[in-house]
Amino acid sequence: MAKKILVIDDDPVIVKYIITLLNDNGYETMTASNGIEGCEVLKKVKPDLITLDLQMHEEWGTNFYRKISKNEEFKDIPVIVISGLAGRHLSIKDAVAYLPKPFDPDKLLGILKRTIG
Repeated sequence: MAKKILVIDDDPVIVKYIITLLNDNGYETMTASNGIEGCEVLKKVKPDLITLDLQMHEEWGTNFYRKISKNEEFKDIPVIVISGLAGRHLSIKDAVAYLPKPFDPDKLLGILKRTIG
């Protein structure tokens, strides 16, 4: 059974790139364009991992992360921050990793394999 990854980012080009990369490497993906949509997806499907942009319309990634980290059902889902904001990764101290945009796809795949297989 493929591991499920929720990709949360408001840039459709980045989302398409990430889901293509993940699908091509055997992962199942679902997407959300902001933290509000991300919470809706979480209610339907509990992913094995989340990739999270920080700066998005509607709700920033940091707000989304605060919400899920307080929820017993979701607080243990690993999060990889993928963001163009330098230094903002410090606001999510428990993230598994931080990748600045543009990111190295092999680095992302390596982190995924170490984190969820």
